[in-house]
Amino acid sequence: MKLRICDETAFGFGWIAAEPELLERASHALAADGRVWLVDPVDGPDVEERTRAFGEPAGVVQLIDRHGRDCALLAERLCVPHHRVPFAGIPRSPFEVVGVLNVPGWREVALWWPAERVLLCAESLGTVSYFRAPGERLGVHPFLRLYQPRALRDIARDLTPGHVLVGHGEGIHGEDAALAVAEAVGRARRNAPRWLHYQFRRRRQR
Repeated sequence: MKLRICDETAFGFGWIAAEPELLERASHALAADGRVWLVDPVDGPDVEERTRAFGEPAGVVQLIDRHGRDCALLAERLCVPHHRVPFAGIPRSPFEVVGVLNVPGWREVALWWPAERVLLCAESLGTVSYFRAPGERLGVHPFLRLYQPRALRDIARDLTPGHVLVGHGEGIHGEDAALAVAEAVGRARRNAPRWLHYQFRRRRQR
């Protein structure tokens, strides 16, 4: 499995599993007070070594129930708890847990880290091409464009992230990160026809 490092900051880093290329599965390691949490990790070369070099492993967080990636494997290898879709929160962590969706077949939470203004969404938001309509930097998951969970609207209204990390694609960093979330959520339904036309055109060009 080839991995590409992304989203490097003072408090963490991410890596993208480029195979299959379409998915661009992104994983993240977030560190606070010398402790490191892995979020939706995909295993690969040097993942464990780089994590331990960043701090003491504290836990593995799985944000969505529909795919476990290598969460259980890495939690066992690192001898840390596996927090599977932790609606009740993550003890002794700096994160607030935001419930996104809780229906049969799709239970998802997001992480909000107030101290670093980090928002991490597993699947409801993404930056890969099949999430986005033309001109969008960040897109709502295709299945949620017409039906948006209220939690997404609340996130866009109430939070002002400086870093938006996602489970598919590279994150968005800087003072316009909050605007990217607001635009993605606010225009999702309106841009649905443009998204559909763009995706259909891309498919025909392959």
